[in-house]
Amino acid sequence: MRVTINEIKEMKSKQEKIVMLTAYDYSTAKLVDEAGIPLILVGDSLGMVMLGYESTIPVTMDEMIHHTKAVVRGTKQALVIGDMPFMTYHTSISDALRNAARFIQEGGAQAVKLEGGVTVAETVKRIVECGIPVMGHIGLTPQSIHQLGGHKVQGKTPEAAERLLKDARALEQAGAFAVVLELVPAPLSKLITQKLSIPTIGIGAGLECDGQIQVISDLLGLFSDFVPKHAKQYAKLAGLIKTALADYIAEVKAGKFPTTEHSSTINESLLEELARA
Repeated sequence: MRVTINEIKEMKSKQEKIVMLTAYDYSTAKLVDEAGIPLILVGDSLGMVMLGYESTIPVTMDEMIHHTKAVVRGTKQALVIGDMPFMTYHTSISDALRNAARFIQEGGAQAVKLEGGVTVAETVKRIVECGIPVMGHIGLTPQSIHQLGGHKVQGKTPEAAERLLKDARALEQAGAFAVVLELVPAPLSKLITQKLSIPTIGIGAGLECDGQIQVISDLLGLFSDFVPKHAKQYAKLAGLIKTALADYIAEVKAGKFPTTEHSSTINESLLEELARA
């Protein structure tokens, strides 16, 4: 049985920390699921770490659905959340409903995530009314990176902090089951967490959130273009992979791979017949 949104909400009331991670493909999702992580986000961050885009903005619905299908196939227990990409829920509520439904019907996800607060609250409300669980996302919202002027901490002034609190409350009232706080000062994250009845999931937002999310490519040290300040590398797989590739190249060039252990054989008499033919 998959984790439900009610179980996630109960984790907040029980003061049980919520662990969340991104995944973008079958093999990785299978490992994350088997590790027991209850929430998996198929993030539009795949645009950067999987597809090589400079930002999340070029990511399309078709690309998101493609990766979401793979993640769902690799999981049995985690609640899989599809990240609605840039301009797929801004133009109209009907567009938002159609695209959210694609994540559920085509992608097999159990929920969707939207960026924004007060401005998307009505859209969130309508999606939830259609039976699709929604996770909110405020603070640094990467799809609005040009408007925000780069990857900067949000909510540092009294006015900005008040706006974030209003955004969080608007999402809660609209029916979101949780909200991501990205690059929000820790004291403000703590206050928002205390004010909301739904869980907060932090990324670069301090320890006092109800849970934490990280991009798996950062956590495993796979994405070497840059390492965000808020990320901790629990492994450095990029270096290990490069070493393995160098060993492979060297053994092939030296005639050391493949060995008989990695090769198949046939009957010697059959081989002799073929040689005489």
